Amino acid sequence: MAAPAPSTTGPAPLVGGSLALTAFALALGTFMQVLDTTIANVSLPTIAGNLGVSSDNSTWIVTAFAVANGVAVPLTGWLMGRFGVVRTFCVSVFLFTIASFLCGIAWNLPSLIGFRVLQGAVSGPMIPGSQALLIAIFPAHKRGTALAIWSMTTLVAPIMGPILGGYISDNYHWSWIFLINVPFGIFTAFICWNKLGTRDTPMRKLPIDQVGLILLVVWVGALQIVLDLGKNDDWFAADRIVIATIVAAIGFVGWLIWELTDANPAVNLSLFKNRNFAIGTTAFCLGYAVFFANTLLLPLWLQTQMGYTATWAGLVAAPSGAVAVLLTPFVAKLAGRFDARILASVAFAAFGYSYYLRSGYTTYASFYDLMLPMLVQGIAMSTFFLSMLTISFDRIPAERLPSATGISNFVRITAGSFAASLITTAWDRRETLHQSRLSEAVGAGSPYQMAREGLARMGLTDVQSAAVVTRQLVGQAYLLASTDLFRLSAWLCIALIVLVWFTRRPDPPKGPIAAD
Repeated sequence: MAAPAPSTTGPAPLVGGSLALTAFALALGTFMQVLDTTIANVSLPTIAGNLGVSSDNSTWIVTAFAVANGVAVPLTGWLMGRFGVVRTFCVSVFLFTIASFLCGIAWNLPSLIGFRVLQGAVSGPMIPGSQALLIAIFPAHKRGTALAIWSMTTLVAPIMGPILGGYISDNYHWSWIFLINVPFGIFTAFICWNKLGTRDTPMRKLPIDQVGLILLVVWVGALQIVLDLGKNDDWFAADRIVIATIVAAIGFVGWLIWELTDANPAVNLSLFKNRNFAIGTTAFCLGYAVFFANTLLLPLWLQTQMGYTATWAGLVAAPSGAVAVLLTPFVAKLAGRFDARILASVAFAAFGYSYYLRSGYTTYASFYDLMLPMLVQGIAMSTFFLSMLTISFDRIPAERLPSATGISNFVRITAGSFAASLITTAWDRRETLHQSRLSEAVGAGSPYQMAREGLARMGLTDVQSAAVVTRQLVGQAYLLASTDLFRLSAWLCIALIVLVWFTRRPDPPKGPIAAD
């Protein structure tokens, strides 16, 4: 049986060991970049203490990376069209490796922030580039396998970030959360250039949309400042958040008008004329936002209220990654036989059920009780990315895939930033509401008196008894706030099932062995 004809618009498909090695290297590139968006979060207190700065100032370590990366990701399509897909990806990985080394040897907070800006800026093409190249090196009838590999690394990395970051911070110097990228970055860049360098797409002299680029930098930078610093500044009570919000809104409107009317836009928004890309990307990003918010909320509750260390909080979530890794290869085989909308519905249903199970948590939940919903989430993770990308990229020409992946990843990352800010703010505000209601219920009446008398028999003074009761009220309030948000997340997933079915059925894989 004849093999499918190689693509004339991109790298020809690879076979055998070269395909496996290159796919592994590309997946590793994605894993490193996604890992670095979360690995530093749990290490901020350690870094702040080591560098002698406050915890509030240390948040710029995360903000700097997010702002620079948010600006760079949507430019991927232009960069790859100008310099070639392989060349852009390999240079990005190489510069990311250098920036990671510089972050690891940073001598103070300003130097670390500067190197994180560099790391975020140069890593922009890594995720879209790995995605586009994985699709290109696999035969057309195995696109599902390519997307499965990419989705597996993209979903597992946010879970591994807190585990790895917490373990390194607890047992080694914080600099190793950045230095571990160096050997893997060198390996990825070398393998990808060695295997794909001769298959690169041609370089083209594309005009630079300077106005669009400037507007993009302005509104994305302002938006990331609002999202990352808003909670610490009490949102619109701070002048800088108000100013940044106005700048982001005006900049976005101006950028949108310019990109839609310019002959050579930096970001090609005409892709949204494709119904599946528009609706699929919307559902994809909303689903990822819910997933990312809950990925942050669970370890936050475990560490602040349940006494878990960063390492153990990460281990609670580890089973979902393990299940996803085990199931993804099987889901990839089924991808060509089932409507992608059905797989997406399974993913959202499993996510919703996982969040519903979490809404039944108590302050006495065992490790097994906490872990069980994560096993259900693993089922969702194995089908979520694969199905949503299949829907979103349906009927997108090969030459426009770099632009499509860049836009898709940019919107997804921005949605994740929104989710992170909203979930922590909502959590604190719901806790305040529940604590107020619990205090009214307990008050100074019989419930409080009974508790005080029982604690007095245990040898506690009135002051100590009041402190114990208050601590219990706070713990229960945070639990109720968490279960409220878990329940809301479950309902959002149900709504997203409905949204998915507004897309048309994606075309099945084509080729002589598409049914394999």
